[in-house]
Amino acid sequence: MTDSWPTWPQWTEADLDAVRAVLDSGRWNGVDAPAVTAFEQRWAASTGARHALCVANGTDALLLGLRALGIGPGDEVIVPAYTFLATATAVALAGATPVFADIDPDTYCLDPAAVDAAVTPRTAAVIVVHLGGHPADLDAIGALCRRRVLALVEDAAHAHGARHRDRPVGALADLGSWSFQGSKNLTAGEGGALTTNDDALAERIRSLRNQGRVTGGAWYEHHVLGWNSRMTAMQAALLGVGLDRLPDQVRAREAAAGYLDEQLSGMVTPQG
Repeated sequence: MTDSWPTWPQWTEADLDAVRAVLDSGRWNGVDAPAVTAFEQRWAASTGARHALCVANGTDALLLGLRALGIGPGDEVIVPAYTFLATATAVALAGATPVFADIDPDTYCLDPAAVDAAVTPRTAAVIVVHLGGHPADLDAIGALCRRRVLALVEDAAHAHGARHRDRPVGALADLGSWSFQGSKNLTAGEGGALTTNDDALAERIRSLRNQGRVTGGAWYEHHVLGWNSRMTAMQAALLGVGLDRLPDQVRAREAAAGYLDEQLSGMVTPQG
């Protein structure tokens, strides 16, 4: 055990070298900056997704994902009653209505039965949250969404490196949404990403995050109502170095959690 609370984020000379390389390159911004493209490729491989698309932050990731799915006014989206508020505010910002469903008291993730009970004719999607890195019940909720013909989004803001049935989370639904905000296990201070196996969804997100431009189009041609949600190259460079450290950090956290479980096993918890 440490004598004091560890600082976070942690950084090394490798982070400085990565940022210096971006500074020297002159390519600090842009969705096609080499550092951004490199991290997108690595994050796609890490999550098992066909596409990874970097964006400005985790809230934007959720909002862009909903917009790409065509969700808007008149639609309802089921979200957990226990989550960070951005899961619900992204739905409202898309013009849809967040509908809260209860969580499973053992996992703190969405209860599939509560989701089923919350579905109405206006329901368009379900957002599961892998709370604290614990994967939601994707088997039951995924089957429900397929039966009800609903989109399924994974809010994986807490779940970098988490696995469901030995498969990485984030590519097990229509979309995976990620945050790289300062408190996350993988961080660049701010930042976000979306992962998907759907080529058409990926192309819509590419356009929406870049002011409505399309791949291969002219810079001042704007085809849809998008906005600037581009990640900087320096953020992407930091994330690349952070991704190198992530497996060791996950193992260290698991060891610490195991130690705490052992030391606290004799505690008597209140009942009733």
